[in-house]
Amino acid sequence: MDHIRTLLHAARIPVRWGDMDALGHVNNTVYFRYMEQARVEWLESLGQAIDPGRKEGVVIVNASCTFLVPITYPATVEVQLFAGNPGRSSVPTYYRMYCAGEETLYAEGEAKVIWISGVTGKSVPLPDHIRARLAPAASSHG
Repeated sequence: MDHIRTLLHAARIPVRWGDMDALGHVNNTVYFRYMEQARVEWLESLGQAIDPGRKEGVVIVNASCTFLVPITYPATVEVQLFAGNPGRSSVPTYYRMYCAGEETLYAEGEAKVIWISGVTGKSVPLPDHIRARLAPAASSHG
């Protein structure tokens, strides 16, 4: 994970029976959905609604996940979303997944979030209100 991280959001997501695979644990692809849901909730809390009609939007250019302990139904996944130091148009995001009421780290992941123009499809500078929310990560860098 990045040197400097700021906790931005925590999401609680119930594990659905259908999230599991034939081996009896949450399918690996679903972990990416859990990270996505936390990211969408965070963006919406900043007034950055996910809407294809917006003049600016958000995409990710990469995503990864390290699966440490299998999650099984029933459970509620707690996804903690952190940010690293922002760039001109992007910010690295990091995720930690726990099950409610437990201290065990079940998985951790990363995704690079980029702001783009809905018109050109090219990157644009991070909005000032987003950069301000990320300031603790940038200012605590020594």
